[in-house]
Amino acid sequence: MSLPRPVSALTAAALCAAVALGPAQLASASPSFAPAAPADQLPSTDQLKAALLTANDLGPQSGFTEVPSTPSPGPGGNPSPVSGCDALSALLNSHATPPPSTVPHAETELDGQDDNPMVSQSLTAGDLNQVTADFAKAADAFKACKTVTFDAGTPDETTFNVSPVTLGDRPDAPAVRLDGTLGGVQLNAYIGLERFGTVGMVFGFFQRDGSSSQAASMYYRTAVAKVERTLGTTAGATTPPTAVAAPGAAV
Repeated sequence: MSLPRPVSALTAAALCAAVALGPAQLASASPSFAPAAPADQLPSTDQLKAALLTANDLGPQSGFTEVPSTPSPGPGGNPSPVSGCDALSALLNSHATPPPSTVPHAETELDGQDDNPMVSQSLTAGDLNQVTADFAKAADAFKACKTVTFDAGTPDETTFNVSPVTLGDRPDAPAVRLDGTLGGVQLNAYIGLERFGTVGMVFGFFQRDGSSSQAASMYYRTAVAKVERTLGTTAGATTPPTAVAAPGAAV
């Protein structure tokens, strides 16, 4: 069953847009946020882009296509699409304020046929202490919430039940499963966070008419493996990746 696009936007677009910026947007709500680490100690934006998932990474027969990037909504454009749990709502709603241009950041959205399923991923580099703090704050938000309501600016809204899960090989990597229904259609999503030293990753997966975690876990593991391979690091690392920008390189 295919949902009308405006109704799909209620959850799919809201969810994918909300997770598209990465953990550093927790701090980007503060005008003072900027990566304190020297640029030559952080991966560049180009290096982060190279570490993102592509349609080919998900399998040549998967039917995924890359969605052209669009500017994130400004503070005046539907600034609060998520409510119901202060901690998680603040995390998701913070996408209204994109990271400063000085922050190395890259993101992608990959849509399956008829926008089902949808995969999003973002990578953001910053000061090691800031990434550590952001990661801990997001993990607490995931643990605290039982339900969250999405409103994508349409007359409709839906409430998801929130359950902690493990998507990859690290039980310490925060992840949640969201389950809800809209117009009798089953909606299911997963949000997973991981850190790679000075780089934070947010992974999002959305599907309708299904609730299996198999694809979400497989694509999440694929995302983690590509970041590790591209940046020369390991999931959960608390030291900077070995693949960093050359001295003086622009980010």
